[in-house]
Amino acid sequence: MFLRGPIVFSAAIRKKYTSIARVTNKVKREPIVQSFAGIMSETKKLSIAFVHPDLGIGGAERLVVDAAVGLQEQGHDVIIYTSHCDKSHCFEEVKSGLLKVEVCGDELPTSFLNKFYIVFANLRQLYLVSGLYFGGKANKHDLYIIDQLSTCMPLLHMLSSAKLMFYCHFPDQLLAQRTSLIKKLYRIPFDIFEQFTMSAADCVVVNSYFTKTIYRRTFKFLNDDPDVIYPCVDLSFQPIDNIDQVFLSGLLRPNERYYLSINRYEKKKNILLALKAFALSSESREDNTKLIICGGYDERVSENVTYLQELQKVADDLKLSYTTIFYPEFRKTKDLRNFTALDSKVIFLTSISSSLKELLLSKMELLLYTPSFEHFGIVPLEAMKHGKPVLAVNTGGPLETVEPLVSGANENEATGWLEKADPKNWAEAIEEFKCISKKGQVNFEKNGLRRVEKYYSRTAMTCSFERNIEKIIYADKQRYTWELLPAGVIFILLQLGFQYFLDGQIWPYLLMIAVTGLYFRSILVLFWIIVTIARFSQ
Repeated sequence: MFLRGPIVFSAAIRKKYTSIARVTNKVKREPIVQSFAGIMSETKKLSIAFVHPDLGIGGAERLVVDAAVGLQEQGHDVIIYTSHCDKSHCFEEVKSGLLKVEVCGDELPTSFLNKFYIVFANLRQLYLVSGLYFGGKANKHDLYIIDQLSTCMPLLHMLSSAKLMFYCHFPDQLLAQRTSLIKKLYRIPFDIFEQFTMSAADCVVVNSYFTKTIYRRTFKFLNDDPDVIYPCVDLSFQPIDNIDQVFLSGLLRPNERYYLSINRYEKKKNILLALKAFALSSESREDNTKLIICGGYDERVSENVTYLQELQKVADDLKLSYTTIFYPEFRKTKDLRNFTALDSKVIFLTSISSSLKELLLSKMELLLYTPSFEHFGIVPLEAMKHGKPVLAVNTGGPLETVEPLVSGANENEATGWLEKADPKNWAEAIEEFKCISKKGQVNFEKNGLRRVEKYYSRTAMTCSFERNIEKIIYADKQRYTWELLPAGVIFILLQLGFQYFLDGQIWPYLLMIAVTGLYFRSILVLFWIIVTIARFSQ
C-alpha cells in the first residue's frame, strides 16, 4: 500500500491467484451513474481530509487528486494532508492551488542507511496525525480518507470523532519482497500490524474486484466486505506539443501503422510477450507496420537497463530491426536528425512525455497490454478513451476494464481481447483484429469511449465515493475493545497519582468524569464514576 518497489509474486502466489480470473470475469457490473444526481443532492456537505504519504505523480497520487477534486466539485470542503509534496513534482491541481494541501513531517528521514523504509513511513504518518491533533485540526473534519498506509487509523479513531475510510490499492504485505529469512522475519510484525490498523476503518474500499478477492484472502481476520471504487480516467484530451508531432514524423512514414506497448521497463511487465507475438503475426512482415514499445526508464535502476538489453537481444534473435531512442535526450537537443527510425520494425522509447503518450495512443492500431495479475491498470482505459482496442492478459484488472470480443454476441460492446500470456494466442488475436478492422465489423471507437464514460469517469468515481460515504457518515461511531487499553492504563496511573498526591480531594475525580464524558465521550467515564463513588462514599 505504500511501497513502490517491484511487485514480485512467487510461483505459489501466482498459482493461488490464477483462479481469480474466473471469479472477476463473471462479476456483473451494475450501472453506477444513473442515480448520481440524487446521491449528490442528498448528501450533506462535509469536511473531508485525505491522508496520503507522498503526494508525487504516481498512480495512487492521481487517484487521490481525482477523488479530492471530484468531491470538492460537489461542494465538500476538501484538504489533503501529506508527509511530502514537492510543488515542482506534482499534479497540476496541486501545483495550481486548486486543492488545499498541508505538509507535516517532511523534515523527518525516510530511511536509515537506505534501510527500514517501512519503519520510517509508519513513523512519519504517526507524526503527521499527531501534528493534526496537537494543532487542533483532528476534530475539524467529518471524514478522513486514508490510502496506501493504514498506520494512523487507530490513532485517528481515538483522537477524532470523524469517520474513517481506507482505500486499499493492494495489500502491502503482498508487495514486499522477502528474499531472505531476515526479511521474512522482519515483515511479520508489520503484516500483523497492517491487519490490525485496517480494522479501525469504518469503511474499506478497493480499486477492483481482483483486489477485493485478494483482500479477502489476505486479511482473514477482517470481516468487512469492501466495495469497489474504480480509479478514473481524465476524459479531456491534452494538447499535443508541436515538438512531439515532429518527433513522430521521424519515426513513421505517412502510410505506416503501428502497434503500441506502454509499460515500465521491468521484467514483471512481460514486454517480451508483445515482441514475440508481433514477430509471430503477419503484421511483422508488412512493410507499413511497426511495433512501438515505450515506458518508464531510469538508467540508475539496474533492472530497467538489463531488461531493455534483453528486449534488444530478443529483437535481434527474431530478426526484427530496431531503434532505441532515449526520449529525454531528444527533448534536450530537439535535433531530429539523431532520432529517426524510419527503417526500423521495432522502436524502443524511454520515459516519454504525457504529450507524446497521448499522441501515440490516439494514432495506434491496437494496444498490447502485457502485464499479468495487474491490480487495475489504467493504460487500457486511456486507450479506450481514444477509441482504440486493447489486447490484454486475461488476469487481474483487465478482466474488469476490457470487454472481450465474442463474435456474433457483443460487437456493440466489445473493446478488445483477453488472452492468456502466450505469444501464439496473442498473434492469433492480432490476426483477428487485422481482419475485423479491414471489414469494420466492430466500432471500437464508440464502444471504448462509452465504456470509459460509464464506469471510469471522474463522475462515476465520485458517485461511488459518495455512495460509500453515505453508508457510514450518519452511522454511530464504532467502539473497539483495544482502544480502551491505552486509556485504561493512563487512567489507572492518574488515579494512583491522585491518591498519592491529592489524597482526600474530590475535584480531580470530578474533573476526569467531566473530561472523559464531555470531551472524549467515552464509556471510560464509568471508570471515574465508579472510582469516585468507591473513594468518597465511605
